[in-house]
Amino acid sequence: RQKRSTAGFSATSSIEISIADTGRGIDKKYLDEIFDPFFTVKGHRTGTGLGLSITYGVIKEHGGTMELSSKIGKGTAVKIMLPASDQQS
Repeated sequence: RQKRSTAGFSATSSIEISIADTGRGIDKKYLDEIFDPFFTVKGHRTGTGLGLSITYGVIKEHGGTMELSSKIGKGTAVKIMLPASDQQS
């Protein structure tokens, strides 16, 4: 399980978004690097390696956390927690 946390907040005042797939999964040896800019395991010209880095940056800027768990042959799950606000925009 890989967790990127930026701030603590009460679970009662947060929004949780969970996403999961049943794909190949991510090898444990890559879990410490997958949020790094330009990191990719895809071949040349098939990915920039910016998707998770940008996503994590946006979540961090909003005071949230992102957890990722993956198992080879079973898939990957991502849990995003964002602080909730009563403010109207």
